[in-house]
Amino acid sequence: MQDEPTPTELTKAVADFLRNDITPLISGHQAFKLRVAVNILDLVTRQLTQEEGSDAKEVERLRALLGMDGSVTDLNRALADRIAKGEVDLATPGLAEHLWQTTMDKLAVDQPNYASYKRELGR
Repeated sequence: MQDEPTPTELTKAVADFLRNDITPLISGHQAFKLRVAVNILDLVTRQLTQEEGSDAKEVERLRALLGMDGSVTDLNRALADRIAKGEVDLATPGLAEHLWQTTMDKLAVDQPNYASYKRELGR
C-alpha cells in the first residue's frame, strides 16, 4: 500500500507544472520537446485512470466471444488466431461490437481529442 500522492496525482501534477509554469518560459525546439513530454505525462495519467476498467471489460467481452478464460493478452492472441484461421469474422455475434468498443476505449486513453472519436462519442 502506498501513501499519498498516488501515481496518477504525481503524473498529473508534473504535467500541470510543466504546462502552466515552464511552457511560457521557453520557445523553439525546446518548447516543442516540452509539449511532447507533457503529452506523454497526460497519456500516462489517462492510462493509470482508465485502462484497468477498460481492460476488465475487454476481458469480459473476449471471454464471452471465445468461451475461454485468460489474460487480456492471451485472449487477444486467441482472437487474432481465430480470425486468421477464419473461425470468426464480422458475422460472428458480438465481434463487431467488441472491436468497436475496444477501439473507443483505446482512443479514450491515447487520443481523446481526436475529432472522429469525439464525433462518435456524441452518437
